[in-house]
Amino acid sequence: MTRVDARALAESLNRLEELGEDVPLIESLQQAVDASVALFGVDGGGLMLADEQSLLRYVVSTDGPGRLLEQTQLDANSGPCVSAFVENELVTTVDVAGDERWPALAPRIAGTGVVAVLGVPTRLGGICVGSLNVYRSRVHEWDESEQRALARYGEVVSTMMATAVRAHQAGELADQLGYALEYRVLIERGIGYLMARDTVDPVDAFGRLRSAARNDRRKIGDVADELMRTGLLPGERVAAPGRAQRH
Repeated sequence: MTRVDARALAESLNRLEELGEDVPLIESLQQAVDASVALFGVDGGGLMLADEQSLLRYVVSTDGPGRLLEQTQLDANSGPCVSAFVENELVTTVDVAGDERWPALAPRIAGTGVVAVLGVPTRLGGICVGSLNVYRSRVHEWDESEQRALARYGEVVSTMMATAVRAHQAGELADQLGYALEYRVLIERGIGYLMARDTVDPVDAFGRLRSAARNDRRKIGDVADELMRTGLLPGERVAAPGRAQRH
């Protein structure tokens, strides 16, 4: 177990909060993710934020395995960081490749150097718009001290994003964050509908919604809206023509 130094955490959080006022958002986020390595004694990490096409995309990472962790989860439509985003709660795993919650991720992540992972949601205006993650290269049980500290760290990242948006310093991420805020509730309704209709968990429902949007080359918010109006995902118009529509 690794205990987080409370004083070092407080000092780091203060520095990051000051960064949010003076530095472009993408640079602030990179510095925050880089600082997490020494502060939490992890091997690396990264940050994913929602976007209009695939709902999540890589933004910053500390290293190659950190970026690979994010990309493999997006490819698999599942993983601890995707779960943190979809379920809006902290998620941990001692060995991601052997975790039965994400079977599609195992063959993609095995041998990458990413083993134990902790993901926390990042929010803007109280709405989850992404997830911050850290990883270790060996099996590790995340203790309560680490979980509380990473959750607090995620809150500061959220504050940095809010500060940048208010100060018009969000740059290239401004539109992305705006879309995430505008469509999050609709997307959550779509996820809930698929959970009830197909008897699947939130992450599976998210994957179906995301895949439908990507395959149809449409914005995921538009696909979620169509689902709520018709009861069908785009590809199901042909696959299930007899299904009753939702009114």
